[in-house]
Amino acid sequence: MKFSSSVFGQTKEGQTITKYCMENKHGMRVEVIDYGACIVSIFVPDREGKLEDVVLGFDDIAGYEVNGANHGGFIGRHGNRIGNAKFTINGITYELEKNDGNHNLHGGFKGYHKMKYDAEVKEDLDAGSVEFSRISPDMEQGFPGNLELSVTYTLTDENELVIEYFAVSDKDTVVNLTNHSYFNLAGQASGSILDHNVWIKANAFTATDDDLIPTGELTDVTNTPMDFRVKKKVGQDIHANYRPLEIAGGYDHNYVLDITGDTVEKVAELTEDRTGRKMEVFTNMPGMQFYTGNFLDGSEIGKGGKAYNKREGLCFETQYFPNACNIKSFPSSILKAGVEYEHVTTYKFSVEEA
Repeated sequence: MKFSSSVFGQTKEGQTITKYCMENKHGMRVEVIDYGACIVSIFVPDREGKLEDVVLGFDDIAGYEVNGANHGGFIGRHGNRIGNAKFTINGITYELEKNDGNHNLHGGFKGYHKMKYDAEVKEDLDAGSVEFSRISPDMEQGFPGNLELSVTYTLTDENELVIEYFAVSDKDTVVNLTNHSYFNLAGQASGSILDHNVWIKANAFTATDDDLIPTGELTDVTNTPMDFRVKKKVGQDIHANYRPLEIAGGYDHNYVLDITGDTVEKVAELTEDRTGRKMEVFTNMPGMQFYTGNFLDGSEIGKGGKAYNKREGLCFETQYFPNACNIKSFPSSILKAGVEYEHVTTYKFSVEEA
């Protein structure tokens, strides 16, 4: 495993930001920064051995300081939406920032993807890791509890990027951590993802209101455009006359994963026919937001001067269900004081032969 680090730039506040690069024996390379614990690049080979960067992002720190689409970001304290930007724990109602209409999205205006982290590099013979950590103080973003947290990115010689999330609080609180990387297996500057093939191990998704806030109802995917239990192209049904797709402007839905949660299991697969690149997603989280970049609008200039347009990247955000802190029937995102939050998500890359 090869490691290197370099200065990625300085923030407007004068913080020096470092980029860490891990490269395995196959040439797969992962680059992460200590600002936002963001994934900047993932270089993986196609079936001809050509390396390409398959995640959207920016060439400099200035892009990540704005980053309206959350590219590569470590999302918290609560990924996804909380209805009416409030929740109640132990009889106390906590009010959050309303940064998504009347609701809270990804923690608020300053999420975890816009904060500086301490970094520690760990090297093994067949794997290498970078751990980012910080203390999120009591009432940061409106959430109770001093939260000790970390996210560790590990690259293995099996072309796996393993993401391990850890947190522990001194008060009962809400925690729902995820990563918001946008993938395009043809390459980050290659255009639409509508011809990518997707499989998702889920029999249902969480129904929402018109603001994309879950109602508590689970909707069976059978005989709907939401069914990815048999692999199909993203664009096959995305324009279907189906209310959930119309509300979201495409896929932007939490899938109820058909797993036990007791161990890390395969929950999704993404392939791209031309390059042969394949990405498998493994997790022990109960849900996964499948998002097709519906709100990318060309206003963000990414790596190499590429303007990212609608549906040029897609996300697989493993998580607790959105608004789970307010819906008792959902697996709970409430973390009790002193209890350790530990979850894992793995993105494994390979190629399919033509």
